[in-house]
Amino acid sequence: MFAGIDEVDWASMEHAYGPADDVPGLLQGLASADPAEREGALDGMYGAVHHQGDVYACTLACIPFLFELVVDPAVPDRGGIVELLTSIGGIDLDEDDEDEIDEDEIEGAANYAMAAAAVTAGAGVFFALMADEDPGVRVSAPLALATLHGNPALVLPLLRERLAVEPDEEVRLALVEAAGRVALRHRPLTGQIADWLSRLAAEAYPPGLRLAALAQLARCAPQALPGDVVRMVAGLLRQLRSAAAAGEAEPGSRPCEAHSEPEPAGAEERAAPVTLVGQLRAMPAEEGAGRTAPWTADLLRTLHVGLDDRVAERTALLTDQLCSPDRWQRIDAVRMSSGLIRAWRGSYAELVRLVGEQLGAAEPRLAEAASHVLEELFGLAAPAADALAARVAADPGAWVKEWASGPPGLGSPVKALSRLGDARAVPALAAALERPEVPHDVGFAIGYLGPAARPLAGALRRRLGEVGLDEGAYDRASPLLAGLTALRAGEAAPEVLRVLRGAPEYRGEWLRTAALRALGSFGPAASCAVPELRALIRRPGTSAATEAAEALWAVAGDAAAVLPVLIEGLQAEYAHERRAAASALGRLGARAEVTAPRLRALLGHEELWLRVDAAIALWEVSGRARESVPVLLAAWEQNRHVRVRVAECLARMGAAGAGSDAAHVLRAELASVRRHNAMDGGYGSHDTYEDEKLLALCRRALRGNTGKGPTT
Repeated sequence: MFAGIDEVDWASMEHAYGPADDVPGLLQGLASADPAEREGALDGMYGAVHHQGDVYACTLACIPFLFELVVDPAVPDRGGIVELLTSIGGIDLDEDDEDEIDEDEIEGAANYAMAAAAVTAGAGVFFALMADEDPGVRVSAPLALATLHGNPALVLPLLRERLAVEPDEEVRLALVEAAGRVALRHRPLTGQIADWLSRLAAEAYPPGLRLAALAQLARCAPQALPGDVVRMVAGLLRQLRSAAAAGEAEPGSRPCEAHSEPEPAGAEERAAPVTLVGQLRAMPAEEGAGRTAPWTADLLRTLHVGLDDRVAERTALLTDQLCSPDRWQRIDAVRMSSGLIRAWRGSYAELVRLVGEQLGAAEPRLAEAASHVLEELFGLAAPAADALAARVAADPGAWVKEWASGPPGLGSPVKALSRLGDARAVPALAAALERPEVPHDVGFAIGYLGPAARPLAGALRRRLGEVGLDEGAYDRASPLLAGLTALRAGEAAPEVLRVLRGAPEYRGEWLRTAALRALGSFGPAASCAVPELRALIRRPGTSAATEAAEALWAVAGDAAAVLPVLIEGLQAEYAHERRAAASALGRLGARAEVTAPRLRALLGHEELWLRVDAAIALWEVSGRARESVPVLLAAWEQNRHVRVRVAECLARMGAAGAGSDAAHVLRAELASVRRHNAMDGGYGSHDTYEDEKLLALCRRALRGNTGKGPTT
């Protein structure tokens, strides 16, 4: 083994962390008799040689040696090496991808292509591995063939043959998954594979295999799913629960690792995960401990991805799971409910109510998962309000969460209840304000509560007066300033003015901005700050001057003093400073009409957000929508993240009359079942809130001018 490895000039190559002269040691480590050494070597391969999916020259040089390893039955844990080869060779660059490659990416793209060619050329070895004695190899081989082999006509019959004789439950599921992968890669075969999967789902097979077949049908041929798929899946889950209650495994299956015989004393210590790969393996193992069918969650996730926009069916399926006596099925359902609601619009009241019921579960992971889901839902969490209030009242120790590093934060149930505007969160926030270190997010929670949080103004004011104006002032004062701003607590103007005057150099600009916004929210109640504000606007063209001018307008209404400062701000170097000036001018309304030509000139600016702010301000100062609406609608199409701001303006304008371009755009948005800001592979904590806000604004805009018109 490894013949010729010393003849490769490894030192001339590089991987993610420098020279590749350590690669021979990693390859040899993959064949070690020591499990820890094998795991460390695999970790090094993924961490450096195939870092985040990249393919380097040294990665290409490894491919022949990796193939040597996977065909040698004396090498333990070859399933992981098969997966590594599948990852290295499984990157497809289609014509669209190639069109987007720039000069800096040409070498990487060439490496991907060479890796795919090299691994595909050797993919025939995976046929023999389908019957390997090692179940881990048999789990990895089907997907390797489905991903890498170029002749699906040879792969499909083998998948069917192996399914008929395979004794291992996990391997059988891998065979079904591989069939779905072949269907996705070779669309002419989709109908044939869908027929086979349909028979597997309908005939007298074990429930896990039938569930796997339905999941792959949803993935590759959702139109072939049976009309009663929700009823079928619910029935299969009940069968799995019954088998678990009876202590039985599926016919022909081996026990999962979580139910295997205990290992000899000391084995756990020797196999303890010390590498990233080990930790990644340990997490699902720990999560699956106690589950009869730990793979069920993955199958259900695949099913949900395949069902895609069939929101009603997905909701019904999750509702059924949340009523399950199996806490693991409920945990899975809670987590998958989050993904569904975050990405798709629908009627979720009953689903949310059932998620709320999990807050009282004895299983801590279930209650915690439910609280995190509800935290992200804002107003949609209303059906769970009573359950949240009960959870908050029952567990004062969880009102604030401490972290190993960074400031404390509010617990998820408190945040969720606050985001509903529910006054039952006030006692928890009052207690948080008495802590030595105030949670960093308490001010935002107060903002959602509105007038219900008014009793907290005194504590906010007192704590702000106690803040030392040193380098840590911003971290300590910003949550308090956010709360006072939300409450418009003008009686705190002296304390805020103290912070404004004494802001330290470190993060001083951020702290002054927060203080100025608080003073502006107070309006005339902050008249004691007028001299300070007038002094600050004497430095026009700076962000501080713009913020001060905006505050001065709100406090004193002195348009003559602030207008020159804001006009100067329109000429600032940075787009975000110009945006701030444009927005401030819009708030002056008709008193800033003289700036209309300057705002009009910004409608063609290259920065989209500046164009939007200028268009809104132009309407606000002139009262004429004709020039602004086309700019806003163009931005709507160009950047989905601008839609909430545009819709808010259209609602105030009343520009969405029947038959108008604006009405057409708004109706199209309301007709979409996909949330406007849904992302594949990522999300933001306020995504659902922002999308629900957009929907409300679209409806309001279509009803007519029911919002506030241009500032006068």
